[in-house]
Amino acid sequence: MLDALSALANASAVVSAHAPALIATGFGVGLTVGLTGVGGGSLMTPALIFGFGIPPQIAVGTDLLFAAATKAAGSAELARSRRIDWRIVAALSAGSIPAALITLWVISQVGGGSAQTHAAIKSVLGFALLLTAVATAWKVWKGNGPARSADIHVPIPLNRHIIAALLGAGIGAMVSLTSVGAGAIGVTALLLLYPMIATQRIVAADIAYAVPLTLIAGIGHATLGHVDWSLLATLLIGSLPGIWIGTKLSHKTPERALRGLLTIPLAWAGSKLMFF
Repeated sequence: MLDALSALANASAVVSAHAPALIATGFGVGLTVGLTGVGGGSLMTPALIFGFGIPPQIAVGTDLLFAAATKAAGSAELARSRRIDWRIVAALSAGSIPAALITLWVISQVGGGSAQTHAAIKSVLGFALLLTAVATAWKVWKGNGPARSADIHVPIPLNRHIIAALLGAGIGAMVSLTSVGAGAIGVTALLLLYPMIATQRIVAADIAYAVPLTLIAGIGHATLGHVDWSLLATLLIGSLPGIWIGTKLSHKTPERALRGLLTIPLAWAGSKLMFF
């Protein structure tokens, strides 16, 4: 508990000293997510750790609720326009939510502020960022692939949903530990798993299932004392308008070029966390 209180005091001091920079960071991450669709966790968490010295467990816990808030706003619009394939959301959630709960239980038993948890978060976060960089680069190289069906009732074999549930379990555990994984990694895997589904529906399903996952994981981290509420509010002040502007400009920007550029800082951050 003392470790958690010390980490929170550290984060609160950062907010007091660097509020304008944190708002600008939130805006930049929100804008990038709106322009490219790359998950905020893969950008925000390393920015908080390396840019502001926020302890890893506080960066992860705060970013999970940050992601839940921003993706809930996006999901509402996607649901209104009927772009979400709820069959995929259900399959992913069947694996991800139980895995998230189990991971949170393990963290609570080991101790959120322990040296073991700190080391595990850094190592798994580094791996997740490297995997995100690879997934983003693959998406840039392959593009959207062959034409996909726009039919919302296109049949999906049951075995695909079973594999999606297993995929969801892996992502659920990774997201709960690092806040990274539901974005580029999830979309890339789903594009391979559901070649019959339109890309926009894959992306919409990935955003929608991430809402309950990040909310549950974020609440779990909050109960462990890993969320700094002032930090969360400060980041949202910047990110919400950033996301809105990014979505408005997304059709006018070279998405593939921007995604390609993002692989560089993602790979750097992942390597630094794992090997240095």
